[in-house]
Amino acid sequence: MDFARLAEHFLRQRYGAIKHGPHQGIDASLRGESFVLFYLWRQDKSTLPSDISAAMNVSSARIAAALNSLEGKGLVTRRIDTADRRRVLIDLTPAGEALADQRHQELLKNTTRLLELLGERDAEEFVRIWDRLTEIAPQLRHLDKGT
Repeated sequence: MDFARLAEHFLRQRYGAIKHGPHQGIDASLRGESFVLFYLWRQDKSTLPSDISAAMNVSSARIAAALNSLEGKGLVTRRIDTADRRRVLIDLTPAGEALADQRHQELLKNTTRLLELLGERDAEEFVRIWDRLTEIAPQLRHLDKGT
């Protein structure tokens, strides 16, 4: 099989699809402030900025910028960990929880619509392949570093 040709076809299709369809919201949820909101919302506990950084695989400076913005919008709070005063804990505010829940519902609706458009067989296959990509993702980390 010519995997390079297949990859080129996939990328061409992916670039063309970026500006269309319900998956736009899905893609956006995996980046920036939206990701931080969803991450905190799913934790159900106070979280360290370093945990968010590790989950997103981005620098602590980028997380600090996102947290500053979210804090400015009244969506998160920072507080000193009473068990270890060197650590800062992040929590969602009630407004942050409400916004994360609202965005989750919108994302669920868009994802459901995307899967409906694929049809039952293709939707199940898409989710199966996505599960496989998630499974092999740790093996792909070196690709990000160009090695």
